[in-house]
Amino acid sequence: MHAMQYEITLPADYDMEIIRKRVATRGHLLDDFPGLGLKAYLIRERSAGSPVNSYAPFYLWATPEGMNSFLWGPGFQGIVDDFGRPRVQHWTGLSYVEGPASGAVPATATRLRVPVPEGAEPARFVAREVAQEPAAGVVASAVAIDPSRWELVRFTLWEQGAAPTDGDVFQVLHLSRPARADLPVGRHW
Repeated sequence: MHAMQYEITLPADYDMEIIRKRVATRGHLLDDFPGLGLKAYLIRERSAGSPVNSYAPFYLWATPEGMNSFLWGPGFQGIVDDFGRPRVQHWTGLSYVEGPASGAVPATATRLRVPVPEGAEPARFVAREVAQEPAAGVVASAVAIDPSRWELVRFTLWEQGAAPTDGDVFQVLHLSRPARADLPVGRHW
């Protein structure tokens, strides 16, 4: 599994209805994309308490071929054409779990970034992070790491009404999940 996200920060006065309309008209195009475990179409809004307006899709790829087909194909080129080429963050998957609310449609998502502390034994630190059980209201959760920066990311989808705990909070506009069942569950080593 590979995790990927790009975040496009938009002006403070940007009409976020433009992004909502974009997702409403184009989001379904990845609903059957080969190799895509899931894509959460995410936004943050200043009017809802976020420090920024942003469009920040998050992907869990079941195959590297799927990820590469997207990045080098017309899907990502549409982002480049409309917003410029964003920096794409990429993490190696460590675990994936379905939560107690796995059948629910997610309403919010959180992204929690955790640096691996200097002096910590990486394997022990990662194993402890991966062992955390999903809380009530969790639809699904993934843990991944960028070993070039020793930064772990925990991405969690939450059902409507669930209280996200920590991290950056996003609204989920749409969830494409063509190969969600193919994402390996549990620890990935």
